Amino acid sequence: MAEDTARLDPQATTDPQETIDAEIAQIEGDYRAGVEADPSKEESQPRLNYPPYRSSLLRHPTKDLHHTDPETIELYSPAFGHRDVHLLESDLTIQHNGEPIGERIKVRGQVVDGNGRPVRGQLIEIWQANAAGRYIHKRDQHPAPIDPNFSGVGRAITGDDGSYEFTTIKPAPYPWKNHHNAWRPAHIHFSLFGTDFTQRMITQMYFPGDPLFPLDPIYQGITDQKARDRLVATYDHSVTSHEWNTGYTFDIVLTGSQRTWMEDEDHDH
Repeated sequence: MAEDTARLDPQATTDPQETIDAEIAQIEGDYRAGVEADPSKEESQPRLNYPPYRSSLLRHPTKDLHHTDPETIELYSPAFGHRDVHLLESDLTIQHNGEPIGERIKVRGQVVDGNGRPVRGQLIEIWQANAAGRYIHKRDQHPAPIDPNFSGVGRAITGDDGSYEFTTIKPAPYPWKNHHNAWRPAHIHFSLFGTDFTQRMITQMYFPGDPLFPLDPIYQGITDQKARDRLVATYDHSVTSHEWNTGYTFDIVLTGSQRTWMEDEDHDH
């Protein structure tokens, strides 16, 4: 099996999972010791440079930031209003002529600020792999089938109470090239926009009980377990529909000490 994996993915690093696990454990141990000595060192956001995530050093600025004119940026940014985002765009299972393959799910939640106040009129976009763990993207070439009836993208606008809802297909784990035999836990990417398009935040929603959590350096890159837990959706039987879909709840907190982890915009895993 290892030979097949190397043949299909010759550019993957030869570092075994055990090496990644040891690095994660060392960082985790150092972090726990530091927090015990000084609770103010507790981290709720990922580290910019997290060595087990091999390309993390390349995914954050290494030079001083420069101020830009936000009005100039907005002249070259897309502009969406309530009329531009149709209600049907939040259902990823009806975008093509046939039914997509996989477990139909509904994801429902609320976007709030650090004080628990709902954030209305928030544009939310999602993208994800299909039920075989394959993205519709030229960079995704691993040997899993493409579903012609599933593109894996959708968007919605939060209601007056900050609520949103998507109907989609549960994604599968997929391989990535961080290390040998590396697999990402199943997840859905969320992109949220604030009052303008210079205020974009991106996060990921995971599914409860995934056995890949301990092995994934992106998930483990958030050193605080409580912050990790906030990325895991909750199965919600009240969102489940009879003979139609299972349901999950995933709330997003934009600010404050309980805020949801956000990633760099160029993150593509």
